[in-house]
Amino acid sequence: MTTPIYVVDAFTNQAFKGNPAAVSVLSTSQDDIWMQNVATEMNLSETAFLHPYQDGYSLRWFTPNTEVDLCGHATLASAHILWELGHMNSEQPIKFYTKSGILTASKSGEWIELDFPSEQPKQENIYPNELIDGLGIQPIYVGRNRFDYLIEIDSEQMLRELNPNFSLLEQIDTRGIIVTSKSTSNEYDFISRCFFPAVRVNEDPVTGSAHCCLGPYWQEKLNKNEFLAYQASKRGGILKIKLHNDRVFLLGQAITILRSELLNYYSNRLYKLFIFS
Repeated sequence: MTTPIYVVDAFTNQAFKGNPAAVSVLSTSQDDIWMQNVATEMNLSETAFLHPYQDGYSLRWFTPNTEVDLCGHATLASAHILWELGHMNSEQPIKFYTKSGILTASKSGEWIELDFPSEQPKQENIYPNELIDGLGIQPIYVGRNRFDYLIEIDSEQMLRELNPNFSLLEQIDTRGIIVTSKSTSNEYDFISRCFFPAVRVNEDPVTGSAHCCLGPYWQEKLNKNEFLAYQASKRGGILKIKLHNDRVFLLGQAITILRSELLNYYSNRLYKLFIFS
């Protein structure tokens, strides 16, 4: 018995850019231990597991060491795979049932549009010393939502040159740390970098869920509802963002780079990965 699994580069239209996510479309449900073992084996920032459910798909996301409640790039990758493989009609939206409620994905030309909840930050005046010491910067704003800290700094160059101390950052009681600044170019409205050492992802290449926080934050700062954003990791990624009421619409592109099979040995509970293409 085998289980197909794919690797998709999300928030990009170029191979080896954006954020790679593994996607597994399951014909039968699997237990949490199996899914976590697969995610650990894949060793990507997220592995998504899909299973047909009601009028859409159940969707769960796992990092190499834990399950998370919201992930943008693996949702984008999941929608891309379902359409590419013909599991869903590309003219119809996909409904995902997740730990963050019902999320939808729809085609918008060559882009995929995700309907996500707004995760607006609240300003924090008291925060851990490890936050600033670990980044080695002086912020002009520190906020937090239910997932992450958000820090604005006043220099794009400083943001690009950040060299965090991850041993300090991983001590902070939060999923991760988002650092952002206004873009100095006319091409983008703002840029960001995202660090998640607490879940074994020191720097995430492109983080969709972080833009559920970044969008509302820059909406107030720039007094606009639509943005073009760039995540300035080594791989880099581009997102379009639209805000309406309490929803954040994230638009990105994706490209499949790997098709493979998981060989499942249930008798001795060993799970191995065999790559055939």
